[in-house]
Amino acid sequence: MTDSAYRVQTTSRLAQWRIDNLAACTYRKSDPFKIGRWNWHLAVEKSRTLCIKLYPEVSNSTRDNPPVASFIIRVVSSFGGRKTLAHPEVVDKQLKTNEDFSWAIEVPFTGKFIIDVEFLDLKIASPNTRELCSIWAEGCKENESNAIALISLGRMLSESIHTDIQINTADGSIAAHRAVLAARSPVFRSMFSHNLKEKEMSSVDISDMSGEACQAFLNYIYGNIQNGEFLTHRLALLRAADKYDVTDLKEACHESLLQDIDTKNVLERLQNASLYQLPKLKACCMQYLVKFGKIYDIHDDFNVFLQYADRELISEVFHEILGVWKGF
Repeated sequence: MTDSAYRVQTTSRLAQWRIDNLAACTYRKSDPFKIGRWNWHLAVEKSRTLCIKLYPEVSNSTRDNPPVASFIIRVVSSFGGRKTLAHPEVVDKQLKTNEDFSWAIEVPFTGKFIIDVEFLDLKIASPNTRELCSIWAEGCKENESNAIALISLGRMLSESIHTDIQINTADGSIAAHRAVLAARSPVFRSMFSHNLKEKEMSSVDISDMSGEACQAFLNYIYGNIQNGEFLTHRLALLRAADKYDVTDLKEACHESLLQDIDTKNVLERLQNASLYQLPKLKACCMQYLVKFGKIYDIHDDFNVFLQYADRELISEVFHEILGVWKGF
């Protein structure tokens, strides 16, 4: 069994190493932990200063195409009150060996402390151009074996080829095809199969979506969505996927929203996870806020959240907080 003293807790882009006591040793290296495509290590060395190192585990991949990382690293101590010491933000730093990033801290830390690493981006060089590309700038991938069919289906939408239904959005309308919508959504299939107004009038009102967001929704249904478009409209796509029962889109949004939780979006994502029953996203947001202590960094936003959020969700958050306090 792995010794908990060497175990690093992780979420999608955040790693925390809790160190209870360094008095008995001058050097400690963590167990490997996975962020992005790589296994990583943290190491601490204590002499006149406390030296912290972050580096990827040695492998053929890191030797041939090492990660280029942007991250924020902090040391948090609860001794004598919560104290945080942060290293200046590291941007596009190539990490290949255990000497590539080293942080010497002059301030002595005693008792328990936490090393907190928040990865902002991880990049690798493109094999063709050697240009740096983020591994997290990926949205939905086309199935290459169906590429030609998807292109043709996308043209049916973009060029309005034999359309037979009008989608009315909050700020415009888009022509589409009943058969495609019905094949992808049981809700649309029901609309067009019964004598409802949508069947009689050959139109569907989606007034709770903007034209751009609805276009992204249709592009996904037709297999023609672009990565940037998907990432821009994830929350609107999640709402539409839930409303029209497009389960694969809902899951794609769920998985994507797990990848870039931070202090700016965690409360909104927690509420959406509760509203749309996304258990992994909900658990990850709770972990980020409570177990990783980020609730302390968004004090004002959390107070606003307490005023407007669902009472049951607030109760769950406080239940998590109490659980962490009991275990600390």
